[in-house]
Amino acid sequence: MSDAIPAPSNILRGHKTQIQAAAFIRRNERLATADADGFIVLWDLAVMRPAAVWKAHDESILGVMGWGLDKIITHGRDHKLVVWKLSASDEEDLSSVLPVESVVETRRQPWILHLLEVNALNFCAFAACARRPDGTLFGHDASLELLLAVPNALASEAVSRLEKVLSVLKLTESRKVDVFSLPGQSRLHTVRPSSSTTGLVMSLRLLHLVGCLTLIAGFENGSVSVRRLEAEGAWITTYSSQPHSQPILSLDIHPNHESFFSSSADSMLVQHPVPTAQRFCSADAEASQGGDMEPWKDPLQTVNTKHFGQQSLNVRSDGKIFATAGWDSKVRVYSTKTLNELAVLQWHRVGAYAVAFADVFQADTQSYGQRESPLVNSSDEKN
Repeated sequence: MSDAIPAPSNILRGHKTQIQAAAFIRRNERLATADADGFIVLWDLAVMRPAAVWKAHDESILGVMGWGLDKIITHGRDHKLVVWKLSASDEEDLSSVLPVESVVETRRQPWILHLLEVNALNFCAFAACARRPDGTLFGHDASLELLLAVPNALASEAVSRLEKVLSVLKLTESRKVDVFSLPGQSRLHTVRPSSSTTGLVMSLRLLHLVGCLTLIAGFENGSVSVRRLEAEGAWITTYSSQPHSQPILSLDIHPNHESFFSSSADSMLVQHPVPTAQRFCSADAEASQGGDMEPWKDPLQTVNTKHFGQQSLNVRSDGKIFATAGWDSKVRVYSTKTLNELAVLQWHRVGAYAVAFADVFQADTQSYGQRESPLVNSSDEKN
């Protein structure tokens, strides 16, 4: 690793509070940044200027993601998950005045396509995938139906938000994960953890693997699990491990779906397998002997980085590197193959909370993007 600290190629300023989530959307033409006041800024990356600004939530935003070329999904601490209709032509009807600037009039919002009342007490953002295994959420061919994974709702939609916040005794329900479908907005599954000691669910990923819906979850006690939906409708645990001593802060899956990575409030980075089936309890047991089955338990790689509180772990779409945003205000880039630190990006003064890669151009696939993948990192200062 070079000792030289790379300088930012561009600096986008305009949020009044810390940026909590970021995502490149619309073939890398736009960057969506979401802050602790509930604002979304959609940046036009051709001119590095805001194309649209609106207040999406009454409280901090946990997650943001593009869906196709004309939809954006946001998840806020106000217990709402919203799907906004916002194509490039819709941007001209919205304000482009940044949150840091004073505005007398109420900013217009994009059209709301869907609104779900969800649980946000966990600080855990949603995860999503296309409903069909052969579907995608991005580009012209984006699926019209998707699945959403969120922490289990504390109460029914009829219960007021205040009652939800005060329902501390029901926090144990937040160990579970609900899977919803859109556009139907129906709850399809409630996935219960295999252990009662996991604590709250902290981070989620949802995907199809070998034809089965697969849920990857990280928990408050530092454990992670892989659950698969079998044909008969049962969720089985194919992997369960507790390599971290502190709550999971983030996780992301490798594009080949063979492994995923986790970060925590501790200083560990861990690479895990994504098994498609359980293993026999005994090493010498054979299927013909009808041995008992159990989840896989051993991580693939573990490294102590000596840096605590790395979050927003994001794997680049070519699978070669991933990046984290740190409590110490630094963004670190690592090799997915060795977990070696490749670069340290230092610009912010207080803390970095979000990091995102643009999609990398793949000449041998139908993927889109840029040959050089920009990386965005966000903080509560100099943002």
